[in-house]
Amino acid sequence: QVQLVESGGGLVQPGGSLRVSCAVSGYTTDYSAMDYYAIGWFRQAPGKEREGVSCISSTDGRSYYADSVKGRFTISRDNARNTVYLQMNSLEPEDTAVYYCVADLNPALCTEVPATIPFWGQGTQVTVSS
Repeated sequence: QVQLVESGGGLVQPGGSLRVSCAVSGYTTDYSAMDYYAIGWFRQAPGKEREGVSCISSTDGRSYYADSVKGRFTISRDNARNTVYLQMNSLEPEDTAVYYCVADLNPALCTEVPATIPFWGQGTQVTVSS
């Protein structure tokens, strides 16, 4: 079992920056979930479906970004702290959503159908507004 806990959401003005964090725990006493699971971020805006925003692999650190956030968002992982970060710059009102941390063994995590992803955090609200 993998547990995901998000933090760092909030209210920010357009053009501002915010970093959200995902604390990852679980798997076994000898191995961290981060050693085997791709970790990433989905978001859901009011009235819209959940969409993959950015994900990072467990092995080679390769990352995926949705076209709408390329060049503005950066995902990173700190295996020593069992934490994944999403740095969001040049935020736009269209980025307003609940951001969920997700995990799966499938390296193509961000392109999965949300209903097939086994592990989700509780979500953190990001609001971009003046």
